Amino acid sequence: MREHYERVTSTMLAQGVEALCIVAGLFLAISPWVVGFALFPAAGGIQGVTLSNLICGLAFAFLMGGYATAFERTHARAYAGLAIGVWTIIAPWATVGDQAFYRTIWTNCVTGAVMACLAGAAIAMTLTGMSSKMGRSRG
Repeated sequence: MREHYERVTSTMLAQGVEALCIVAGLFLAISPWVVGFALFPAAGGIQGVTLSNLICGLAFAFLMGGYATAFERTHARAYAGLAIGVWTIIAPWATVGDQAFYRTIWTNCVTGAVMACLAGAAIAMTLTGMSSKMGRSRG
């Protein structure tokens, strides 16, 4: 099993997923300042989505960044990454409500969808590896 995980992590796909996860997480962390929705203190609760993006972005980059280096021990982190991606999509409404700006909503929805897809790709690599391994052991 360990050899299989080492083969999976040495592929360009796994390394690409890891790199894109780090970039997506770091973008989410800095997005309030890059996109500019952290600069609206008059919006009341906008600080909630700013803080959420910062924490979730760093957590996603940290969790998924170690994904390919120790695949056999950290592949379960992809499920947490999926949850963070889904939270990122709903965070503007959950934290700010009707005060959310369009740029906040669009940034979070697109970034959250990318994060969820990347986490899903990481999960799929795990599941396809397990099913092919099980298929060989039965035959």
